[in-house]
Amino acid sequence: MHSKMSTEDFNKIIDEWAAHLQSYELNQILASPSQGGWSIGQLYIHLIDATNYQLEQAKICLSNNENKDEETSPQAQPLFLTNEFPDIIIEGPASNKDTPQPAGKEEISAALSGLKRNANEVMTLMNSSSFNGKTKHPGLGYFNAAEWFQLSEMHLRHHLRQKKRIDDFFDNSIKNI
Repeated sequence: MHSKMSTEDFNKIIDEWAAHLQSYELNQILASPSQGGWSIGQLYIHLIDATNYQLEQAKICLSNNENKDEETSPQAQPLFLTNEFPDIIIEGPASNKDTPQPAGKEEISAALSGLKRNANEVMTLMNSSSFNGKTKHPGLGYFNAAEWFQLSEMHLRHHLRQKKRIDDFFDNSIKNI
């Protein structure tokens, strides 16, 4: 299974998240829409942490041939074929509740720039590495580097829906005051 995306696709979605960040004030970034719900800031921190993890997994795959004959799970295959997550709310691990608040917009902005550098490094490695190892995703089987890279961009796009729900909640709250 080969990735359907490029560094350009990845950079485009990172740029979109960076542009959205500029539209928020710090108090909006830190405000939670509901008890137990993430703030926009926590959503950014989750995306940064998850994407760094996914890109590191891709680098590991490009450093060896371990698990190269392992498969993705049947649940993962349609995600890669359609190049997106279904439009549903997916409950993550319990540890997601411990996602910290960011210190500020500068922290998030710098981390987004770091993601772009990291993704560009992974794509360069994918074009030059002779290794095709795989590492295990916690719930979807084994992925190669291209699949981890594709997953990272899909995950960033998927969470645009959550961002919209948070924005809509606050927009409706303001109207009802």
